[in-house]
Amino acid sequence: MQMNVNEQSLEAQIIALKAENDRLRAAKQGKLSLKVSEKGALSVYGMGKWPVTLYRGQWERLLASKDQIEAFIELNSAQLTTKD
Repeated sequence: MQMNVNEQSLEAQIIALKAENDRLRAAKQGKLSLKVSEKGALSVYGMGKWPVTLYRGQWERLLASKDQIEAFIELNSAQLTTKD
């Protein structure tokens, strides 16, 4: 089946858009970004499919527990999986 000029142009645009989409996704991987939500919470993007969103007090409690969390990870490292 032979494509006309318009179909060829649309096909080329689709290929270019797919390539651009892949490039943008690759650029986002590994980079964290921060945003204040509409309700005043801090959202961290780049950890997974969805942002991690907590309020200021929750972040402060979590950060204050850093040593405890690291010790727990070390103690349970055999049971924990990693995902990049």
